[in-house]
Amino acid sequence: MNFKERMIFAKALKTYGETAQIFMVMEEVAELQKELCKNQRGKSNRREIAEEIADVEIMLDQMKVLHNIEEMTVEARNSKVARLNRRLEGLE
Repeated sequence: MNFKERMIFAKALKTYGETAQIFMVMEEVAELQKELCKNQRGKSNRREIAEEIADVEIMLDQMKVLHNIEEMTVEARNSKVARLNRRLEGLE
């Protein structure tokens, strides 16, 4: 995330409160889950899925700011992607 986004997310946490935003993460993940389930039942809802993914990403970024773990998250993601790649190549 860039500096401007980080400032917006920090302001959201201050404005709405940390607890409210933590609950909002769970709500947004549930909404994404609902759209994915609808899609699996045959609904054409790509736009809704995209919107819910964007909402989840925004809330996850707020959690990175809240817990001051932006760099740790990048490191963990890189490690997990590398591990996935090794598994896909049959090396693990």
